[in-house]
Amino acid sequence: MTHELTPEVLFTGVEPTYAHPGDAGADLRATNAHVLEPGQRVLVPTGTHIALPPGYVAYVMPRSGLALRHGIGLVNAPGVVDAGYRGEISVIMINHDPVETFTIDPGDRIAQLVISPVARAHFQLVKALPGSERDTGGFGSTGTQEGHA
Repeated sequence: MTHELTPEVLFTGVEPTYAHPGDAGADLRATNAHVLEPGQRVLVPTGTHIALPPGYVAYVMPRSGLALRHGIGLVNAPGVVDAGYRGEISVIMINHDPVETFTIDPGDRIAQLVISPVARAHFQLVKALPGSERDTGGFGSTGTQEGHA
């Protein structure tokens, strides 16, 4: 199966790189050293600036290995990079580990950048929304197992 969706994304600074063919996320790297104490968050610059084509968005996503091995996450995951943004992409990282300090060195892979087409909605004001099977159920309304609420 081939996928023909290959938008041209312009960049300056540090190039986001795919580790393997077929990867959805391109790695973003830290440009500065940081030390995250347990519970601390920090804004980490990547040195990457991009220009997306109209109709696309970039999502800054966490790296699963950092989360599993060190408790490192992104505060606002996914972060949204709009097509018109030209500033440096920075990543808001947090250390969820209750005990261990985490060190970020320049060049460390800290997040992934996923490029995706995006629809721009036309919002229409109505007096009432149409019903649906789900209706207003949310926040755990479907339960954790089939047949259990």
